[in-house]
Order: sequence, then C-alpha cells, then structure tokens
Amino acid sequence: MAKAPRGSERREDALSRERIVGAAIELLDDEGENGLTFRALATRLATGPGAIYWHITNKNELLVAATDAVVARTMGEVPDSATPHEAIRGIALGVFEAIDAHPWVGAQLSRAPWEAAMLQIFERIGRQVQALGVRGGAQFTSASALLSYILGVSIQNAANARLHEPPVNRADFLETVSARWKQLDAHEFPFIRNVVAAQLPEHDDRAEFLAGIDLILAGIAAS
Repeated sequence: MAKAPRGSERREDALSRERIVGAAIELLDDEGENGLTFRALATRLATGPGAIYWHITNKNELLVAATDAVVARTMGEVPDSATPHEAIRGIALGVFEAIDAHPWVGAQLSRAPWEAAMLQIFERIGRQVQALGVRGGAQFTSASALLSYILGVSIQNAANARLHEPPVNRADFLETVSARWKQLDAHEFPFIRNVVAAQLPEHDDRAEFLAGIDLILAGIAAS
C-alpha cells in the first residue's frame, strides 16, 4: 500500500499540468479545436490518456487552461513602467497578436467571457482607465468600449487571415478586392469607391487597429 503514493508522485512529476497545457497549445495551433483530443494529446506527450486525466478533467477545462496561459503570458509582456496610454496600447496589441497567432483563443474568449482569461484582460484595461483619471460610471463604459473593440477587431482580423485555403498572397488579394470595389455604383457606394478602395491595398492591419485605440482614448480624454 505504501508504494502507490510514491508511484503517483513520480507520475505527477513526469507529466505536470504545465506540460499538458503547453502541449495542448501546440496541438490547438497545429490542428485547431477539433484536433484537440485526449488521445492526440497523449500521443504528443508520449503517454496514455489516463495520465492526462490525472491533471485535467475534460476538454473544456483544457481549453480554459490553455487560454489562461496564453493571456497571462500576453499580459505579462506589458511593462509596469508604461504610462496608462502606453499600457492600453500594449495590452491591445498583445491581445491582437495573441489571437492572430492562436485563433482558438478568440473563440474561447467569446464562448466563455466569465472565465479568468477575459477577467485578466478586463482588469488590466480597467486599472489603466482609472489611472487616466476617468471617474464614476464612465470607468465601466470606457473599459467596456476598449474591451469590445480590442476583442472584436482581433477576432475578425484572425478570421480574415484564414478565409482562404490554401492561403493567398495578401497584397494580390487586396488589389483584386480594391479593383472590384472601385467598380461599384458611385451613387450607392461613394465612400467604399473613393476612400476604402483607395486605401485598402496599402493599409496595415496593426497600424489601423492601434489608430482605432487612439481614437477611443482621445474620446475618453475629451469626455
């Protein structure tokens, strides 16, 4: 009877929860959510599914843990010395790039906004909104507006990048779309024809994203 606990301890040391989550992130990046199974994860870790269940109860718990790990790493990259404006831009760009690299993170944040990962992002944004001097109920409104913009644009950007299989050349694709939009009816779509179609081929997704953050921050400051 005394040997069983020691065997359990060795198994736990050999296959930690951190290792499982790290392997799950790799598998999600390679195969997507449908490819994340305990059997596939066990194969990647060179172990049996039972050993994984020792640390993780089910796939949903694993998705939550993987998302938490990616978001925690992203939040940790924003320096404490940053000004509130710089910190909000850093948080925003970190989330943008994390979801671009791990599209499943955006899906998980949308599916479970009450989990720790979303709360981490909201908390960090909220603290910076307070540091900007925003008062009263405007704190919630300002932080919510920033959060909604950051997640909405980040998730859409990641989706846009994966619309075509196999991938197409971005510059060629945007030129094609731009040329098509320039042929739209001038009375029905004047803005699309004259503004969007002209700027679409040369626009930078990250720069436009951060410009939107700056617009929201300018509005917060003005109010």
